[in-house]
Amino acid sequence: MTVAAVELRDPRTCVSSEMWEREVRLIMRDHDMDRELAERTFGQTVAYLVTSAENPNIAMGPTPAVDKGVHSVVLDTPRYIDFSHRHAGTYLHHVPHLPEERASQPMVLQQTIAAIRAAGFALDTELWGALEVDCHQCHACCADSPGGKK
Repeated sequence: MTVAAVELRDPRTCVSSEMWEREVRLIMRDHDMDRELAERTFGQTVAYLVTSAENPNIAMGPTPAVDKGVHSVVLDTPRYIDFSHRHAGTYLHHVPHLPEERASQPMVLQQTIAAIRAAGFALDTELWGALEVDCHQCHACCADSPGGKK
């Protein structure tokens, strides 16, 4: 039996070097992280967002650690809008969920991790190890999201 080697996707190739540097620096500033952790966080953020864009019918959500990167990039609206249109063809809405709305979160987290791996991205298990998901960044799980795909 022959096993085919899988080439991992590099999140850095999904954004410009200027965007990478800017978002890493914003994460460092806003979350008091060192560069290494901020780069890991933004890399997992990119993997998550690209995977969400490529799989609009899978309910997905980040862990609190990855969500720090999601919030950072979403707030940098000009770059986030460009990123969304480049990868999804539309704006990827951010729809936070309240605690009582998260009954199925462990399943969503498992689906998210499986989808990111299936999309060819390496998973940073430390950043994805949390079992609680505080909000969703994918329009796929938000059927009422304006402009979101249904």
